[in-house]
Amino acid sequence: QVFSQHCPFLMGPIECLTDVVTPDTDIQVTLSIFEVASAAGIPCEVDPALVNVLGGTRTEGSSPEEDYKVSCLLLVFVAVTLPLMAADPASLYNPELDGYNNNLHCLARAIVQVSAALFTVHNKNIETHLKEFLLVSAL
Repeated sequence: QVFSQHCPFLMGPIECLTDVVTPDTDIQVTLSIFEVASAAGIPCEVDPALVNVLGGTRTEGSSPEEDYKVSCLLLVFVAVTLPLMAADPASLYNPELDGYNNNLHCLARAIVQVSAALFTVHNKNIETHLKEFLLVSAL
């Protein structure tokens, strides 16, 4: 907010660039725009730093298809463990902390951010995979 007040001529174009990004935009262009926006303090749908880290951690000898399957299996694992985490005694709201003792309130954002970064690395549709995640977790 301070940066917007002191340098609106600089923040305006960056905000306009983030508004132009659509799911059809080339992934490299999108990541470049999100990297500039993140540096300026504008929240983005996909964290470019997380995408760079996840993209650079490929295991030796594994194919991109195997890495993609592992990413899908990670979401299945999280979806299957959600009921177990919800039943955990530490999953009670603590008014003193204004949250949960086991930080369960951070899980939704973590799932969205990590899955968005993972499927951006694999150049897949994030929304489709998150819908599948909801279907699996609802079972």
